[in-house]
Amino acid sequence: MTVAFFSGKGRRIGVALGAVSAGLLVLSACDKPTPLATVTVGGNTVSTEASCYNDGNALKESEIQGCLNKKAEKSVEVAMDDKVRFGVDPEIADNGWTLFINGQQAEQEPYKKTYRSIPGSAFFSSQTGETTSNKTQISIVETKGKKLTGIWHFELKKTS
Repeated sequence: MTVAFFSGKGRRIGVALGAVSAGLLVLSACDKPTPLATVTVGGNTVSTEASCYNDGNALKESEIQGCLNKKAEKSVEVAMDDKVRFGVDPEIADNGWTLFINGQQAEQEPYKKTYRSIPGSAFFSSQTGETTSNKTQISIVETKGKKLTGIWHFELKKTS
């Protein structure tokens, strides 16, 4: 004679609880995603997670130059008369962020808003007004006081 230990309803509840537990276990093993930075030119938008990020804490001084020199994985085409729009998650804006062009700091003061717009010509002209290369690496760098806490990279490709 066979005896059922659980009713049909009891088995379904047990399976559901097991599935939820397994899902939570899998999620707890995942790394928390970094905040996103986004570049939009016309109708083209690219977003990326940070190349270097330490969960909102300062990056180690020994890592910073290597992080700034990493090659961008995302690119967008830009004409000289396009507007390049940068957007960051609110937690980046709360700390402040600045742009680096080809690894060099382009601004002295951190920006504290989530969105800004800059003419495309600013990324492909030298200080004397001459046109420079056809590619420019832009890094969005999150700051917290004097410390760098995150770096996001994009490549801007000049179009005619």
